[in-house]
Amino acid sequence: MFAPRDPDEYLLETERRVIRIRRHWAVLLWDSFEAIALIAICVMVSYLLPPAMYVVQNILWYAALLVVLRFAYKVVEWWVERLVVTDKRFVMTTGVLTTKVLMMPISKVTDLTYERTATGRMFGYGTMVVESAGQIQALNKIDYLPRPEEFYDTISELVFGDKQKQQERFSMIKAQRAARGKKMVG
Repeated sequence: MFAPRDPDEYLLETERRVIRIRRHWAVLLWDSFEAIALIAICVMVSYLLPPAMYVVQNILWYAALLVVLRFAYKVVEWWVERLVVTDKRFVMTTGVLTTKVLMMPISKVTDLTYERTATGRMFGYGTMVVESAGQIQALNKIDYLPRPEEFYDTISELVFGDKQKQQERFSMIKAQRAARGKKMVG
């Protein structure tokens, strides 16, 4: 009831899911550093204060608790955010309390670029820039994308590859699943 919908629930019966990922955990590095630093400051100041200032110490401990809760919310927010790429579109779902669904048709993609900083190469993430025919789409820039080379190759094949071969492959997968008695989800 309160959990966000699974991104696969937004897919049509005729769509084939190609990629389903969550952004790289490195997106949480700055939030982690910030939370650790703020908690350390609260704890150090609390221990340096004289015992007579117990009200200020309590306020500092409550502030530290708020920092922990804020960080926990950021982690949950990262956990529920998903990017699903099908043979027809990009779908990204975000949000814990309010779900936001971003969508962009694959047919609108005119150019793909990925960038990797030194830190991105070290940790295994990059930024994908998806451009469409002179328009800014909802998913034009995806930061902290894990394994951007694989993502780039897969999207390039979907956008610029042989559509007939893709359709034949999709039909074979569908037939194999039907032979095994499984309903095709995406």
